[in-house]
Amino acid sequence: MVFTLPDFPWDRLRPYRERAAAHPGGLVDLSVGTPVDPTPEPVRAALAEAADAPGYPQTYGTPRLREAVAGWLRRRLGVTGADPDAVLPVIGTKELVAWLPTLLGAGPGDRIVFPELAYPTYDVGARLARAEPVPADGLLSLGPVNPKIVWVNSPSNPTGRVLPTEHLRKVVAWARGRGAIVVSDECYLEFGWDDDPDRRPISILHPDVCEGSHEGLLAVNSLSKRSNMAGYRAGIVTGDPVLVKRLLEVRKHAGMIVPAPVQAAMAAAFDDDAHVDAQRERYARRRAALREAFERHGFRIDHSEASLYLWATRDEPCWDTVGYLADLGILVGPGDFYGRGGARHVRIAFTATDERVAAAVSRL
Repeated sequence: MVFTLPDFPWDRLRPYRERAAAHPGGLVDLSVGTPVDPTPEPVRAALAEAADAPGYPQTYGTPRLREAVAGWLRRRLGVTGADPDAVLPVIGTKELVAWLPTLLGAGPGDRIVFPELAYPTYDVGARLARAEPVPADGLLSLGPVNPKIVWVNSPSNPTGRVLPTEHLRKVVAWARGRGAIVVSDECYLEFGWDDDPDRRPISILHPDVCEGSHEGLLAVNSLSKRSNMAGYRAGIVTGDPVLVKRLLEVRKHAGMIVPAPVQAAMAAAFDDDAHVDAQRERYARRRAALREAFERHGFRIDHSEASLYLWATRDEPCWDTVGYLADLGILVGPGDFYGRGGARHVRIAFTATDERVAAAVSRL
């Protein structure tokens, strides 16, 4: 495959950002979804306490960190077989998503499958490995294909859609029957908003999905959103211990190491549930206010049962909607950043401050 990368999509939004910023009330940025609330105090304290770090950190992560992650997996996600030895810290999960196909040995002739509406970095990761990117929502539509990697993303970025347990179970069985690795991007797993049990996010490592075995499975999670730690570049990959050890060996050779103070901060974050529950309450309020305002303004909200976004449409080309909202001083993400199926939707993040959310509601 010829190695090419797409243009960085967010660069195309720059003129609309300038247009929105010219509003008399200033810019309301609901586009990228950057956390704006303070990093929790226990996390900052742990970082400061570990600041004297003259030696090289461990690529594998400290035992303390890996135990904290395994405890969180059991406590919050119901992963009964969580094993500290199958946990690997990473330098932010975008880095991992981009390089995972390469780290797992994918190359020319291999196929990397990901959702048709998806985080663009799944496609970039396939291209970096010189593998073939294959956007597909229905695995049966692939025909007699044995992919190297199958990405799933539930809750979805950008749509907020949650895949039911039965669907995930079928993906796992399908992939195992073909020797494919399933990688589940789960960074919004703790932000489900629907009370319907069938719409509650579930990890691919949960026994109801994987039938008690993590063979051939990896789950990726991030502290950026759940703990307001985007600036720390802190995430983890876990699952099949054989695959994790393979990743560890490559990352040791490549020097892909999470700094020691960040590892200490990560352990504190995974040990503490109270700050996540408080952040959920903030996001729930902002989500409710923005959803009501956009619906009252004539938008339809599709999916959006989880994650930190509203997937909205006025049944017009997405860039028309982006321009319309920019004139109100509101910046949103065009849906076609995530695939052709998003051409008539926009992604609205509810990660702005309460004051900026209130400003958006007032303008709408």
